[in-house]
Amino acid sequence: MAEREKNIGPGTRAVWSGEEGLGWQGATQVPVVHSVTFGFDDLDEWMEVGAGRAPGHIYSRNTNPTVEVFEEKMRQLEGAEAATSFATGMAAVSNTLFALLEPGRRVVSIRDTYGGTSRIFLEFLPRYGVEVELCPTEDHETLEAAVEQGCDLLYLETPTNPTMKILDIERLARAGHARGAVVVVDNTFASPINQSPLEMGADLVLHSATKFLGGHSDAMGGVVCGREDLVREIFRFREINGATLAAPVAYFLIRSLKTLELRVLRQNENAAGLARFLTGHPAVERVYFPGLEDDPGHEIADRQMRGFGGLVSFSLRGGMDEVRSFLGGLRYAHRAASLGSVGTLIGPPAVTSHVELTPEARAELGIPETLIRCSVGIENLEDLIEDFRRALD
Repeated sequence: MAEREKNIGPGTRAVWSGEEGLGWQGATQVPVVHSVTFGFDDLDEWMEVGAGRAPGHIYSRNTNPTVEVFEEKMRQLEGAEAATSFATGMAAVSNTLFALLEPGRRVVSIRDTYGGTSRIFLEFLPRYGVEVELCPTEDHETLEAAVEQGCDLLYLETPTNPTMKILDIERLARAGHARGAVVVVDNTFASPINQSPLEMGADLVLHSATKFLGGHSDAMGGVVCGREDLVREIFRFREINGATLAAPVAYFLIRSLKTLELRVLRQNENAAGLARFLTGHPAVERVYFPGLEDDPGHEIADRQMRGFGGLVSFSLRGGMDEVRSFLGGLRYAHRAASLGSVGTLIGPPAVTSHVELTPEARAELGIPETLIRCSVGIENLEDLIEDFRRALD
């Protein structure tokens, strides 16, 4: 892991990383460099940059000055040796898997990964001769046994989407490394504010930057941070694959990262308050939130997370009619997919996290059709609770 100044907090790091000193003509904000190509007066310098022996940019599909600042912020926020970015979160997931795997390799993961990731495991990787074993999510012993049988890449997601299950990163990373596996953690739900997988032994950590990092539902991106040798391999695949983060989008993400800590701390507080309210309402059958003391993952989450996150899932008593009635009665929530935004976003997995799967496949993953995933925003908590109370009643 790269050294990072322990006395500098994540809020300061999010504001200043990659921006030390004044910019072009004294600008205090990162400029958006739209240029596709970059010129050189000296051929030898051009060749040095092209060979990677000197800093600089040649073509924005490969690297770009604005994108580079976003990557440096994320590198420092995750305490990584290197970072590289992508056009979407799924590009980060797919490029990582396809860059590091080949026919005959074996992946161990969990059943509760995000729907798009699950589809890669179930449909696409087997086409290319990659063996995939998906284990019951909270069964650490079964996961360790599967890794012991052989594992080239261990892929974890914690908290999971949408049932908020928690995995012990340190324990499973230790098991993966004992078999020589690369350990990858999807840290999208937690964000670097709440969880640092690299400090717990992960080799790579990835995010859908569209979510908490962007935080405003107006910019799509992805990022992978971690060991320099692995990130270099993923970057080499991405620059040819072409899933490049655009400079204007990188600017939106840079701007959003500067308020990441403020937003996430407020979302942590709001989610915890909303979860406590929901547990006491007679219309609610079950609440999924690791911050609740009786949640199955609470002990691990309390140990490895600095905050429990801004996501709360819950299931209603009754059926889809009750779900429709409740969702239709909300005032302060967008009935929409995605998560991590400043505004509350809510919906069932059938149209959000696991829209790619059939009802039968969702049931097999333990996701009730009446489950509702709520990404809590930064509104005033008392207004959210009153809005939910009115809709539930």
